[in-house]
Amino acid sequence: MVDSAALTIGEVINLLKGDFPDVTVSKVRFLESQGLIDPPRSTSGYRQFTTADVKRLRYILEQQRDHYLPLKIIKSQLTLWERGDETTFVAPVGPDAHELLEEPGDTVDADELLRRSGLPRRHLRALIEDGLLHPIEEPGGPRFSSRDVAVARESTRLLSYGFESRHLRSVRIGAERRVELLDQLTAALRRNHSPEARRQVAETLAACADALGKLSSLVVAAGIRQMLDND
Repeated sequence: MVDSAALTIGEVINLLKGDFPDVTVSKVRFLESQGLIDPPRSTSGYRQFTTADVKRLRYILEQQRDHYLPLKIIKSQLTLWERGDETTFVAPVGPDAHELLEEPGDTVDADELLRRSGLPRRHLRALIEDGLLHPIEEPGGPRFSSRDVAVARESTRLLSYGFESRHLRSVRIGAERRVELLDQLTAALRRNHSPEARRQVAETLAACADALGKLSSLVVAAGIRQMLDND
């Protein structure tokens, strides 16, 4: 039985318009088609929004406006809500987005990269061909960023333990798969080109990149412990 105090879709729009000027009938219908809301219908087939429906719709619109969350994430949060957990999920503070994503500064030539990283010269070409180093071609010869120097340094550590170029290539492929995940996660966010949206995207990417790196380290550590236990 439909609540006699239920609202029509037009009344809901008028109720929300003050806080969400962009809300429209089409948008509400789209959210319904995506399974985020499911208002009951009258015997004539008209949508009849209850107080709970309006509260749910307001929550969805707030998450889109204030946090630029994709609908898939909002839907997951609503599932928790339906289970009785109305606590808004707050992600832990991640690294500074500017620090993690800033453009490399000064560049160095190949000789200086080798000196700073300790990388044997014979491995330089392989790291470039495998996509781990990204030289900038200039008239005086290739130049390398500070990020390239850091990559070369860590590669040197692994090579000293017996790793080969093909092993390092697999590390790059694994990292690229993480980037693909982040690309999918933030695709909707990146369509909004406002300064605030771009800042939110950068913070999200930085936080997720940091979490993925730490999660990967923990999984590797667990595998190593199991490896040692089985010996």
